[in-house]
Amino acid sequence: MFTGIIETLGKITDLRTDQGNLHITVESVISNELRIDQSVAHNGVCLTVVAVADGKHTVTAIEETLNKTSLGHLKTGEPVNLERCMQMNARLDGHIVQGHVDQTAVCTAFKALDGSWEYTFEYDASIGNVTVEKGSICVNGISLTVVNSQANSFSVAIIPYTFEHTNLHNVNEGSVVNLEFDIIGKYVARLMQR
Repeated sequence: MFTGIIETLGKITDLRTDQGNLHITVESVISNELRIDQSVAHNGVCLTVVAVADGKHTVTAIEETLNKTSLGHLKTGEPVNLERCMQMNARLDGHIVQGHVDQTAVCTAFKALDGSWEYTFEYDASIGNVTVEKGSICVNGISLTVVNSQANSFSVAIIPYTFEHTNLHNVNEGSVVNLEFDIIGKYVARLMQR
């Protein structure tokens, strides 16, 4: 379980394929603190640490994960949003995030405002996911608030701190991002289908 509050940025130092799997090695300030078998969200995807050495850690994404997330688009040298699991005795600063990406979206618009930024993302609504105005959405592992909810798209407004301390500053029109929709909204939507 995560909160969507990014702990730090890591840097992709190696990408290695092995059959249908992708082994991702990340250098970060928290890597040496991690342990094997620990769950860490990478751009919102909960992955298991399989190796730790020299300020780097490695995780493995299987074919199912690669098919449903943007991890297959990663490139060496790119920044990746990292968050360790939440502690049950800590404040929940973002919202409840599982680290289970529902689908990807494409950035269709990006504009700098007067001291903030606005991103618009388009997704395949036929899968059944929905956003709600002023509701929560997780984009690349970042807990954000929806400011403009449409049938198959939404916008988010970004404050300077989030822009500078996450990999959103690398997202432009055409970029593919991971989405995890609000867990409460998903349960409500499922109940409404009955």
